[in-house]
Amino acid sequence: QVQLVESGGGSVQAGGSLRLSCAASENTYENYCMGWFRHAPGKAPGIVVHIDGRGTTSYADSVKGRFTIPKDNAKNTLYLQMNSLKPEDTAMYYCAAAGPYGGYCVLASVSEFGYWGQGTQVTVSS
Repeated sequence: QVQLVESGGGSVQAGGSLRLSCAASENTYENYCMGWFRHAPGKAPGIVVHIDGRGTTSYADSVKGRFTIPKDNAKNTLYLQMNSLKPEDTAMYYCAAAGPYGGYCVLASVSEFGYWGQGTQVTVSS
């Protein structure tokens, strides 16, 4: 069973950057899909971005052009690089994994994410 641990959250002023890390207990390359979710008070939880087993990414419209998800397979770590942060990005951020699959992971539904980290808080002030 995959264990995920997020880190890197904190407080930053609008326009600044943060890099979140998601460390997995085992290699999640190819046979897993990975994703980042966030939940802010008063808002519905939602997916920020996900990456499939071939490296294809899909970003929420609200973060396109600002967030990226570099991945270091040798370290079993997925990152969320957040640039040009806005106050509306304030939320608890969660890393998630779907799998393992018999071949390359191709995500059909967000409901397939079954492994979750504990979350890390990001606060962006104006």
